Amino acid sequence: MVTVNDDVRAAAEAWLSEDPDPDTRAELQDLLDKGAGDELADRFSGTLEFGTAGLRGAVGAGPNRMNRVVVIRAAAGLCAYLKANGLTDGPVLIGYDARHKSDIFAQDTAAVVRGAGLDAVLLDRPAPTPVVAFGIRHLKAVAGVVVTASHNPPQDNGYKVYLGDGSQIVPPADSEIAAAIDAVGPLASVPRGDDWQTAGDDLLGAYLDRIATLVPEDAPRDLDVAYTPLHGVGRALVEQAVARAGFAVPAVVASQADPDPDFPTVSFPNPEEPGAIDAALDLARAEGSDIAVANDPDADRCAVAVPDPAAAGGWRMLRGDELGGLLGEFLLSSSPDGVAACSIVSSSLLSKIAAAYGVRYADTLTGFKWIGRVPDLVFGYEEALGYCVDPSAVKDKDGISTLIRVLQLAAQARADGRTLLDLLDDLAKKYGLHATDQLSARVEDLSLISAAMDRLRATPPTSLGGHAVEQADDLNTASETLPATDGLRYHLSEGARVVVRPSGTEPKLKCYLEVVIPVAADDVAAARTQAAAELSAIKKDLATAAGI
Repeated sequence: MVTVNDDVRAAAEAWLSEDPDPDTRAELQDLLDKGAGDELADRFSGTLEFGTAGLRGAVGAGPNRMNRVVVIRAAAGLCAYLKANGLTDGPVLIGYDARHKSDIFAQDTAAVVRGAGLDAVLLDRPAPTPVVAFGIRHLKAVAGVVVTASHNPPQDNGYKVYLGDGSQIVPPADSEIAAAIDAVGPLASVPRGDDWQTAGDDLLGAYLDRIATLVPEDAPRDLDVAYTPLHGVGRALVEQAVARAGFAVPAVVASQADPDPDFPTVSFPNPEEPGAIDAALDLARAEGSDIAVANDPDADRCAVAVPDPAAAGGWRMLRGDELGGLLGEFLLSSSPDGVAACSIVSSSLLSKIAAAYGVRYADTLTGFKWIGRVPDLVFGYEEALGYCVDPSAVKDKDGISTLIRVLQLAAQARADGRTLLDLLDDLAKKYGLHATDQLSARVEDLSLISAAMDRLRATPPTSLGGHAVEQADDLNTASETLPATDGLRYHLSEGARVVVRPSGTEPKLKCYLEVVIPVAADDVAAARTQAAAELSAIKKDLATAAGI
């Protein structure tokens, strides 16, 4: 036990005096009674940083946690920003997922918005994040808020902010909102109202109507689907969207069908994580499904698995870049007038697909806060299972409209006597095999991430996995096309590439690897074997260079 610092104790007692939540007050009082010095210091020696992802952290008492005090102050700061910038001619749309206290945080936000004299529209039920991204433009809102921590662990919650164009905030709006939050006085000085409006069936119906238009009437629809919402909020809308689009309603993993903030059947509610979609694969095998699909808990991401005789258990999940390539070829083959975009950590394949069909292309920084605001966007994605397949309706990743597009593509392939794996082979033969992998290091001590970045900057590698480093870009320096960000990009010989960056939402250092292997004599299997060996060698050398 560590003695509680006097300043920390004073801050905690001040917090107790204004915290409106009996749960966090009781939690904090217990920590004070126990003299939990380290825990209290962690909660009161800093604050959750409001950035381009909004807020995200563990639910609990103190300024370095997600709680009602932090949310009320964030909402007050957002309203001050909107009013200072004359953004008052429309409502603030507020949505929330089914995590712990999401509904309360959303109601607090609506109350603060009304207290500030702005109109507030609160969704009347937990709903997927893309519903708010859609609803902002549909309702001509000046801003939107979603209370969600997406695929973070069960103890977390978060606060995502959009402006009236339907895109997530980027600099300088994030720092200006953060400054406005810092300027908020005592909680008692924040006015609140209770006369907000609600949105429900009408908004959800408009969103579903839009998705139903994506699939042409004459498109094939014969497909058996297994689905899991991973204890999140996607199931109801997915079932309705699938039905409206004319597909058979999928078989749903019963143990994961209903929202549950504790996510009891998965160790980590992220479909990218090993084992997260195992239950969906079990269901797909039992049902003889053609495809398995999954959403993350707030349904803005979409994961896809397909039968593969060569894989363990006869099924494998497609990598985010593989699905990005498939959707890119599918959506760009009609040569739409616009721009395709993906983040710099995603595969370079999309740029080649765009060029083949005469579609303009743009690289962006990581995150849909950048991809979604590309002018004239017609398709965008990033490797972390985020896809924007209908940007004129949703300028953000949308796991539900993506799921419908995937079913359309898979049903068309099935009608042609082919599979998604066959289509992947087609891409490899046409453009070269673009194989990607990732090296990630999750840490308890965030200083280890900055130390690894410092090490790479001080002693940059000259070769990785037998590939010469032909160019090294320190992304801390802005370029003509990319704002500054904490990251490093290495251009390697033979088209290979590595990007290293700290995660924006998790305590991770993330390294993104790509190799490009020409396919000789249509032997895609040989190219995949070579790619796996080269990626493994690059990963080993990179881990050594970064000290992770």
